[in-house]
Order: sequence, then C-alpha cells, then structure tokens
Amino acid sequence: MNLEATLRRLNLTWTAANVHAEMADAGRLSRTHQEFLERLLAGETEQRHARAVERRLREARIPARKSLEDFDWTWPKKVNRDQVRHLASLRFIEENANVIFVGPTGVGKTHLAAALAAEACQREYRVLFSSAADIVNTLAEAIPANALGRALRRYLAPRLLVVDELGYLPVDRVGADLLFQVLGGRYEKGATIITTNRAFRDWPKTFACDSTLTSAVLDRILHHCEPVLLEGRSYRLRDRIETPHES
Repeated sequence: MNLEATLRRLNLTWTAANVHAEMADAGRLSRTHQEFLERLLAGETEQRHARAVERRLREARIPARKSLEDFDWTWPKKVNRDQVRHLASLRFIEENANVIFVGPTGVGKTHLAAALAAEACQREYRVLFSSAADIVNTLAEAIPANALGRALRRYLAPRLLVVDELGYLPVDRVGADLLFQVLGGRYEKGATIITTNRAFRDWPKTFACDSTLTSAVLDRILHHCEPVLLEGRSYRLRDRIETPHES
C-alpha cells in the first residue's frame, strides 16, 4: 500500500492530498522534520475544523448565513452596537445565559440572532435555530404519537437555542405550556436567544393570556439575561419609504 492510500485509510484526507507537495517544499526550503510534520498536522486540523463547522451550520438550520460585519448598523434608529459586539464573545453561552432581541418587525433582530448563532457554530457549539411557531407545531404533533419527550430533547440538548419570532403568532394554552417546557427546561442548562416584537409587559398575550404562566417564563428567562432593544422602521421597506419633498 502506498503512502497516499495509507493516509486516506487513516482518514487523513488533507494530508494525503498534500503530502507530496509538502515534502517537495520541505526539501526546497530546508524545513526540519518537525516543521514538516507541524505543517501537515496544521493543515489536517484546519480542514477537520472547517468540516465540523459546516456540519454544525447545517444541523443548526439557520435560515440564512449572516454576520455582524454585514449588518447595517445605520438603519435601526436605536441599537447598542457595543453591547451586541460584546455578545459576540459568546460568554453568555458558557454562562448558560439568555439574550433577548426586542423590537418591531424589520429592524434586524433575526439577522443579529443568526449572526451570533453562526459564530457559535464556528466555535463548534451545538446550535439549533427555530421559530417559536415551528417549536410549538413540532411538539404538538409529537403528543398524539407519545413522542413528546424525544421531541423536547431536540430543543433542550443544544448549547444554544435560537427562538425566533416569539409573540408574532398567537398560541393556545397547549402551545404556551409547550413553550414553557422548552424555555423552563433550558433554565441554567443551556443558552437561549429570543427575538420578539413584544415588550415584556405584553408577554401574557404570547402565553395564552395566562399571567401566572407568563410570570414563570419571565422569571426563568430574565434571571440570567441580556436584553437588546432595537428601534426603527422596517429595513425591508426602506426602498418604499417616501422621502419628503423639500418645499
């Protein structure tokens, strides 16, 4: 068996593809055996990291690849840029804390949540991105099949769960209870990012107008939490907003 075949059998695919070029460069540049080996290991490690990141991005189901660099910071009337960039350190994940982006439709809440989720994938955290409606529907469908426990684990297991558009659609009492099981079950066990268009005082409307259930949810969510407030008009409608004519 030749060298390349042996390396591929060991699943060292980058090394197999580059070993001869690295050997030639090592001879031409008088690299030591240690330098030669370090370069092969560095290349293999980098490729494996890239593959792991791509796998986690696929599994995370982030709706679109976003980053803080491509966010238009000039559009929201109000957003604390330093606060968001501090969140990009992802310390809140290590602390099993929460982040809540609060603001009207179209100001960039989902973009910022997706950017933090993508950064978490880059650092090889297990991430899941889902709308609140999809969470409720998935769990509700699991109940008649006696599969609720397994379905719940899907949302409880990731180190970071993004719950997008909480409060955009009304839910009944069953849906409210299911959301509570997810958010309550993650309390101090995993980090959660929530995007919502509703101020905290209006959250009872999200949880079937049940003030007791809402208080229980907020108690767990806000205990370790960093709220981020965004204000402004919808970015998606920016080209349709008429500019007042000068008189």
